[in-house]
Amino acid sequence: MEINVYPHHALGFPGPHELYFQNLSKRKQIMEKKENNRKLRVCVATCNRADYSKLAPIMFGIKMEPEFFELDVVVLGSHLIDDYGNTYRMIEQDDFDINTRLHTIVRGEDEAAMVESVGLALVKLPDVLNRLKPDIMIVHGDRFDALALATSAALMNIRILHIEGGEVSGTIDDSIRHAITKLAHYHVCCTRSAEQHLISMCEDHDRILLAGCPSYDKLLSAKNKDYMSIIRMWLGDDVKPKDYIVALQHPVTTDIKHSIKMFELTLDALISFNKRTLVLFPNIDAGSKEMVRVMRKKGIEHHPNFRAVKHVPFDQFIQLVAHAGCMIGNSSCGVREVGAFGTPVINLGTRQIGRETGENVLHVRDADTQDKILQALHLQFGKQYPCSKIYGDGNAVPRILKFLKSIDLQEPLQKKFCFPPVKDNISQDIDHILETLSALAVDLGGTNLRVAIVSMKGEIVKKYTQFNPKTYEERINLILQMCVEAAAEAVKLNCRILGVGISTGGRVNPREGIVLHSTKLIQEWNSVDLRSPLSDTLHLPVWVDNDGNCAALAERKFGQGKGLENFVTLITGTGIGGGIVHQHELIHGSSFCAAELGHIVVSLDGPDCSCGSHGCIEAYASGMALQREAKKLHDEDQLLVEGMSVPKDEAVGALHLIQAAKLGNAKAQSILRTAGTALGLGVVNILHTMNPSLVILSGILASHYIHTVKDVIRQQALSSVQDVDVVVSDLVEPALLGAASMVLDYTTRRIY
Repeated sequence: MEINVYPHHALGFPGPHELYFQNLSKRKQIMEKKENNRKLRVCVATCNRADYSKLAPIMFGIKMEPEFFELDVVVLGSHLIDDYGNTYRMIEQDDFDINTRLHTIVRGEDEAAMVESVGLALVKLPDVLNRLKPDIMIVHGDRFDALALATSAALMNIRILHIEGGEVSGTIDDSIRHAITKLAHYHVCCTRSAEQHLISMCEDHDRILLAGCPSYDKLLSAKNKDYMSIIRMWLGDDVKPKDYIVALQHPVTTDIKHSIKMFELTLDALISFNKRTLVLFPNIDAGSKEMVRVMRKKGIEHHPNFRAVKHVPFDQFIQLVAHAGCMIGNSSCGVREVGAFGTPVINLGTRQIGRETGENVLHVRDADTQDKILQALHLQFGKQYPCSKIYGDGNAVPRILKFLKSIDLQEPLQKKFCFPPVKDNISQDIDHILETLSALAVDLGGTNLRVAIVSMKGEIVKKYTQFNPKTYEERINLILQMCVEAAAEAVKLNCRILGVGISTGGRVNPREGIVLHSTKLIQEWNSVDLRSPLSDTLHLPVWVDNDGNCAALAERKFGQGKGLENFVTLITGTGIGGGIVHQHELIHGSSFCAAELGHIVVSLDGPDCSCGSHGCIEAYASGMALQREAKKLHDEDQLLVEGMSVPKDEAVGALHLIQAAKLGNAKAQSILRTAGTALGLGVVNILHTMNPSLVILSGILASHYIHTVKDVIRQQALSSVQDVDVVVSDLVEPALLGAASMVLDYTTRRIY
C-alpha cells in the first residue's frame, strides 16, 4: 500500500487521551518500574516512502520521550534507490540518526525480483539485529520488505509491534499483511473492523490496540495551512484549488497485465478530461517498469496538462490532495488518508477492493475503454464530501506510546493464540476499557434545540437541551457550541463519535446537507448549509434530513420497522409529517418532497392549512389544528367540564381538548373523532398508493387516534389492504434516534 510520500516535521500531541488497556493498575506498576530501570530500546525499520508517512509520527513521539525510549532507525528497500528519489535523505532532514542502511532491493521490477529482494533482506538483517539488540521492532503494513523484517525479528526472538494489521485490501498485500500478523506479538490497528479481524485470526485481545492511523495525527490539523504556494510549485501558477487532479496508480502484482491496461485507460481518460493533473510514479512492485513505459509512450512527462513526479514531501502532498478537485488511482492513500479532507476519490481496479471507505470514494472495478473512467471523473470532479474519520481521530501516537510503555518484557516471548475467536467486539472483562461506538444526534424543533450522544444500540447516553434561538446566527452558533461540548463529554463517557446526524423540520436536500425551506416554526432557516460548518469544526461526517424521514429511520433501526422491507411512519405532533421506507430504503423524491403526508387533502372544503391549501390532514389532526379548535370552544365557554380548569397564565392547547374529551365533553369528542377520521382517510390513501406492510403512528397524539384510524380503514379501504397493521410507535425519542441512525447505519461502500 504505497503512498509515494513522506513527512518531514515533528508533531505536537494534545492530551489527555483515552486509555485502551486491560488491568490499568498492573500497567502503571510496569511503567513505574521502567522509570527505575533501563529504557525500552525500540527499532523502527522503514522500507519505503509510504510506510515512513505512518512510522514518522511514532518516531517523533518516541524521540520526544527520551526518558522512556531509545530509538534505532533502520532504512532499507526503495528508500535507498535513486530512481525512487533516495528518500532516506528526508529521514535525515527530519533529524533522525539512521543507525543502519541496508541495500536489499534486487532490480528488475518483476515477481522474481520481489522474491530475491526478500531473500537478500533475510541474509543481511541478522547481523544488524544482533548488533542493535532491540527490545521491540516496529513493522508497518503489508509490503514484501516488511515480511522480511518480521520474519527475521521473529526467528531472532525479538518482539514485534505490527502497525495497521487486520485490514483487508486486494492482491498479494492481504496475504503478506496477515502473515506478518501471525509473526507479530503486538498489534496496532486503525479501525474497529480491523480489530475484529485480528480477533477472528485468534490474536490475543489484550495485545491489540485500536489506536487509529498515525498519519491522521497530522492530517486532521493540516488543511487550514497555507497551500496556494504548494499548488503553484507542483502544478503551475495558473492552477486554482479544486481545479486539478492528483493521480497515483500502482501495479497489481497478482494481475500485472490487467493493471497496466487499467493504467493506460486511466491516462487516456485524464487526457480527454483536460484538467491539470499531478501524476506520481508507481511504486517498485512487479509491473512498475511497464507502467512507466506507458507514461512515456503517451508523452505524459511532456504533456502541458500533466506534471509527472517521483515523490512529493508529505506535508506538501497533504495540501495537494486536500484541495484537489479529485484523486484517482489505486493507492491506499486514496481510500484512507484523503477521506480526512472529503476530497472526491476514484478508486480503480481491485488493489483496494476490501478497504473500508468513506462516501467520498467511487469505485471503478473494471473497464474495457476509457469511457467508464471518464464518466467517473465527470461524476466526482469538484465535489466536496463530509470529512471522514474512519481511520483515525488524530490521537493515535499518544495511544501507541502508552501501549509501548505498558509492554512487560518479563512476560513469556512465545505467542499465545486465542481459540475460539472472540465473538463480541466489546470485551466483557470489567477491567477492559473500550470506547462505545456512538453518534451525535441533533434535533431542531420549533421550541427546543436538542443534542444527544446515542450509542449503537440506541441508548441515549447523554442529552442536552436549549431553547431554539430565533435568528440564524444565534442558532448555528448554539448548534456548534452544543456539539463541541457533547463531543468533548463523549471522551469522558468513553464514547467514540462516528459522525453527526441532524433532524430538522422543512424540506431538506440530504445529499448536500442543506435545509431548502423550513417550516414556519423555525425562522431564518431557508437555504442553510448545515453540513459544512459542523464538518469543518468537528472533523466528522455530517448527515441532515427532514424530521419525518428521521422518524422512519428510527423505526427502521430501533423500532417496529426493523427488518421490514416496506413501511410508512406518520408523525402526529405540532404538525403532521412522515417518512416512507420502500425496499429497505428511505424515499426522498425528485425534489426532496416525498412523504409530506400531512398535506394529503382529505376534504375539498376543509379548514385552511399552513401550507396555503385547505382540507389537508394537518389542518384537521395536527396539534396546531386541535389547539385552534380548543380555543374556539374555550372562547365560547364550551371547553371546560367538571374536574377541569385552565390557569389564566396558561395557553389553551390540544392537551386541554383531549382532557375534555376524556371527561365526557361531547363537542371535544366530536372534534377528536373528526381529526382521527381525517388522519384515517389519509392512511387509506397511503395504503392504496404505497401498499406498505405496516403503518406506524408516532408522536404525542398517536395513541388518541389509533382506534379511529383503524375504524376508518375497515370502512373505507379496499379489502386487499385492510389487513395491513397500524400500530403506535414505542420509541420515546424518534427524532434523535433517527438522526443517530443516519450515522450508525451509513453504508460506506459505493460501487460504480
